[in-house]
Amino acid sequence: MNQAWWSTFIAPATWRLRWEDRLSPGLHEADIVVLGSRKPEEIPLTWIQPGTTVLNCSHDFLSGKCLHIGNMVSSGRRWLREQQHRRWRLHCLKLQPLSPVPSDIEISRGQTPKAVDVLAKEIGLLADEIEIYGKSKAKVRLSVLERLKNQADGKYVLVAGITPTPLGEGKSTVTIGLVQALTAHLNVNSFACLRQPSQGPTFGVKGGAAGGGYAQVIPMEEFNLHLTGDIHAITAANNLLAAAIDTRILHENTQTDKALYNRLVPLVNGVREFSEIQLARLKKLGINKTDPSTLTEEEVSKFARLDINPSTITWQRVLDTNDRFLRKITIGQGNTEKGYFRQAQFDIAVASEIMAVLALTDSLADMKARLGRMVVASDKSGQPVTAEDLGVTGALTVLMKDAIKPNLMQTLEGTPVFVHAGPFANIAHGNSSVLADKIALKLVGEEGFVVTEAGFGADIGMEKFFNIKCRASGLVPNVVVLVATVRALKMHGGGPSVSKLHYVKTELNGCCNLQKQIQIAQLFGVPVVVALNVFKTDTRAEIDLVCELAKRAGAFDAVPCYHWSVGGKGSVDLARAVREAASKRSQFQFLYDVQVRSIVDKIRTIAQAVYGAKDIELSPEAQAKIDRYTKQGFGNLPICMAKTHLSLSHEPDKKGVPRDFILPISDVRASIGAGFIYPLVGTMSTMPGLPTRPCFYDIDLDTETEQVKGLF
Repeated sequence: MNQAWWSTFIAPATWRLRWEDRLSPGLHEADIVVLGSRKPEEIPLTWIQPGTTVLNCSHDFLSGKCLHIGNMVSSGRRWLREQQHRRWRLHCLKLQPLSPVPSDIEISRGQTPKAVDVLAKEIGLLADEIEIYGKSKAKVRLSVLERLKNQADGKYVLVAGITPTPLGEGKSTVTIGLVQALTAHLNVNSFACLRQPSQGPTFGVKGGAAGGGYAQVIPMEEFNLHLTGDIHAITAANNLLAAAIDTRILHENTQTDKALYNRLVPLVNGVREFSEIQLARLKKLGINKTDPSTLTEEEVSKFARLDINPSTITWQRVLDTNDRFLRKITIGQGNTEKGYFRQAQFDIAVASEIMAVLALTDSLADMKARLGRMVVASDKSGQPVTAEDLGVTGALTVLMKDAIKPNLMQTLEGTPVFVHAGPFANIAHGNSSVLADKIALKLVGEEGFVVTEAGFGADIGMEKFFNIKCRASGLVPNVVVLVATVRALKMHGGGPSVSKLHYVKTELNGCCNLQKQIQIAQLFGVPVVVALNVFKTDTRAEIDLVCELAKRAGAFDAVPCYHWSVGGKGSVDLARAVREAASKRSQFQFLYDVQVRSIVDKIRTIAQAVYGAKDIELSPEAQAKIDRYTKQGFGNLPICMAKTHLSLSHEPDKKGVPRDFILPISDVRASIGAGFIYPLVGTMSTMPGLPTRPCFYDIDLDTETEQVKGLF
């Protein structure tokens, strides 16, 4: 908030020339101007910037009334203080934990969330900065970033984990327990930033991602299902682009240059005009003409034909359901497609590059530019073909205009949560949005904390958070919270596969995986606090041993956490450890220089330094793609490895810390709009499948009460 207007003075109009040099710059910078002149028309409108609030009190002077400018200024100062950072006057919700702990959905349903507009006001959002969806969730407009642009950021905390079991180790639960402890129990402003879950795992094997026990986001049904429709918007945008690619190839194959051009630039009411996006394509082609009738035959052909090479198409259709039978399909079987068919595939919706764009963008204009830069194929001369070339950028932006706004929800204890974007961690970069983090960092203020989560183990989600997300955002993390469980460490020590039945007697021999993940975090120079997510079957000796070994491995601290059974109260020790670690100066650094290292060097660096591989092995297809992307000018992008989350290596059954393995790179793809190259490691699939007994067996709806049953 600019304070230039506090020094506003009242002077006769005849003084205007004398004071013009002082008054004009001050008025131009002011957010609020009080006009007390007897001749307000003497003040040029050019002195006042557009959007400024003008209070015209001139009439009071002319009528002889007394104008209390001092009162106006005092009121303005109070308003200014209210817009600046303060400790939230947050009404936290009380918990009454039960033992044994009920199901997640029972706990969620047993708590009544605050109205979301009340929550928004408590954390400093203005009424016109939120768009309410129902009673308990809202979208937050990006205008808040402009209002708070001079506000200092809070502390930035990343929650990552060890190599998980198929059921996950509770990173979301730890994230929520930590912010509940900070805000509800230590009176510190804090925000959780989480990914929106895909319905793939929700109906598959893992279940929802709202946390669990007494540390979860509520209402958990709304969190885990459609939320505000962001994933549906991504699916629609992605598949519109896919349709545009094949349709364009069909029409180019069946029409002459002239016919194609006449349909692309039709005569409407006797006038033929290029659209804005077509003018941009002309400029890209070096054709400096705006009249469609003036193009030569060569220019018409160059403009109208993208000449897409079907064998180079990398853009796939998506669906937010685990459906293994869509991994390879043949499209174009209908007679109307005139013999044009090709092999294609579906990916899970959250693997779409549009999801990655949403997660990494920092404004609507930036998102539109990124969507336009997305490369979908190469033409027959080897040049990249983009969404912009297809003319679909504006339409994609329209479909995504609401999805770009973060979704505001709350924890069981009434503390704020942003749920926004959900790129898969083992396929994409596995982190929630840059925008959610940036807005949260402003809202918590300089002494507050933003806790954001990275998917799967530190070797995947954390590595990508640092090398991809932090490059895009410019934000520097203060602390890594590394989540571990006794059951996972037993598995890494040679124990049997983890099921929903808890381990009881297996020996704890797998702490090597925890030690390795701590070392990975240390590569980036960020202090590590280990959060041991305690299960009821864990013994005191096991808990003490894990915490001791973690500190020996270099962790700043290691703390057992009990948030699942009692809420934020059970993570107060973790919150204190995080606050202390955050007070230390961060020595953050990237793992590699994107400009200096080649694509192959960057892949090798991640494989060796992070995974512990001896070397990498590129398939001929992967090498050909790398050569193509390098030639096209994309060699300076960061790397997003698509790898199994169940092992540090490419083989899911290799637990602990595998050594001396060769990491196979089967394919390499480019997400140019998002801004990274992603190699596929081994037989990594971008469309998960359903297990023999999916979660949907337990999910049902009570048709009388309309309550969802069976979500977890």
